[in-house]
Amino acid sequence: MAKPTPKMGSRKNGRIGSRKHARKIPKGVIHVQASFNNTIVTVTDVRGRVISWSSAGTCGFKGTRRGTPFAAQTAAANAILTVADQGMQRAEVMIKGPGLGRDAALRAIRRSGILLKFIRDVTPMPHNGCRSPKKRRV
Repeated sequence: MAKPTPKMGSRKNGRIGSRKHARKIPKGVIHVQASFNNTIVTVTDVRGRVISWSSAGTCGFKGTRRGTPFAAQTAAANAILTVADQGMQRAEVMIKGPGLGRDAALRAIRRSGILLKFIRDVTPMPHNGCRSPKKRRV
């Protein structure tokens, strides 16, 4: 019995995400999520499709060093390096979270040479939502 040939769009032949040439992306959005334990930098196009991402963990930092400002700076520089090659000139920055890497990541983005349209803090704030857990007694 003959083997069924896989369709062009199927995942079996492994050609879903491969491209022969990189797209030119003039404008994008840089999302920085800074928690106390890690900093994740994601670069998307205007429609929200991820182009590049990096985190302090993928840059080689382990354990408590992932939450440091230097790790956040390295992660931001890593993520922006790939999109700068694809021709990104303008970007909007969305910063989320209370971590130490917020300012360091923003400094690395500014230093990269990409023009920033605006910087927005999108940290979720409760409007007196759920009751917070009781305080620790040590």
